[in-house]
Amino acid sequence: MTRDTLRAEDILRRAHAVGQYYGFTPLTALAATARGQNKKAEYPETMAGVVLDPLAELVAGFLKHCRALVPSARTPLFLWHSNIAPGRPAPRKVNVQFHALGSDRPLADALVIRALVALTRDLTGREPVVRINSMGDKETRARYARELGNFFKKRAQTLPEECVNSAKHDVFAAAELAVAKMCAEDLPSPTDHLSDQSRKRFEELLEYLERTKTPYELSHTLISRGPSWSETCFEISAAGERVAWGSRYGDLARHFFKTLPTPAVGAVLHVAALRGAVAKAKKPPRLRFAFVHIGDEAKQLSLGLAEEFKKARLALSQDIGLESLAEQMHLVERRNPSYLLIMGRKEALEHSAILRNRLTQEEWVLPLAKLTDRLRSIG
Repeated sequence: MTRDTLRAEDILRRAHAVGQYYGFTPLTALAATARGQNKKAEYPETMAGVVLDPLAELVAGFLKHCRALVPSARTPLFLWHSNIAPGRPAPRKVNVQFHALGSDRPLADALVIRALVALTRDLTGREPVVRINSMGDKETRARYARELGNFFKKRAQTLPEECVNSAKHDVFAAAELAVAKMCAEDLPSPTDHLSDQSRKRFEELLEYLERTKTPYELSHTLISRGPSWSETCFEISAAGERVAWGSRYGDLARHFFKTLPTPAVGAVLHVAALRGAVAKAKKPPRLRFAFVHIGDEAKQLSLGLAEEFKKARLALSQDIGLESLAEQMHLVERRNPSYLLIMGRKEALEHSAILRNRLTQEEWVLPLAKLTDRLRSIG
């Protein structure tokens, strides 16, 4: 899948870059400090006896390291994580995860999708394909399950016997089996049975993807099953091979945080890596720029600019998923860059941004056209 199979440290380096420009922090930068260096991460007692599918197990393994963190609607956490550890042998099965915790907005789903698309493109050298669907909330899933049950009963004489027998125990597993056997042309679509709330959420996400010019394909045969997943589900493929899968998983996340409910969306990317010891990461260069934005118009433009910043290798960071300007400025103070790039609704509509020298407070209004060239000349 990867370009002649990458070294593990190269995968980490590319994941770091995507995280920096799309506003995802490495879990390792937060979790150890939050819980104390010597306290072992453990699963909550409420997880005892919970049966998880393999992807949900990976997400739960990520969440147990997040238990001391406090995501909320005001301060959501956008994190990425990998099982690659500098200084240790590369794992047999490498994965990279991107998650948004605490945000119920479709912006969070769009950010996870955009970040995984960027990383897939970097790792494979191919243009990714995004397929997306919505399984809806609990009300929707119950309604859809009944529709699937009727589907398999009515077509019992024409469908493979294996699918019909599977439907007697798990209609979602039967639906996945029908898809695998390529006999799902008439399979009911879950989006036809969405509750009003789920339909609104899905439409808002698709609108966000369209406004940010993110190519996607609607796929009614993309199904998530089991109690862990809800609402949006999506997969990312390259050269015909699925490399990443993601979904919302609020019911799973609620086990790990004291503040309930905890909206959550995430995705796991599987990638091949060369075996051998993983070299320690080099110290990143000091940030020259921090980009803060206020309002949906600015957020949408910043999503598109993220890839331009990454290609130009600018020493810049941004936190696209944070709505609060105060929270964004708090992170700016911690990172202490030389320059601040600011975009509000006015600037977004004018396709411009304000560049401020944090030492002298001198400001310039820069057009977004060739913005990266201007910043490179300054930085």
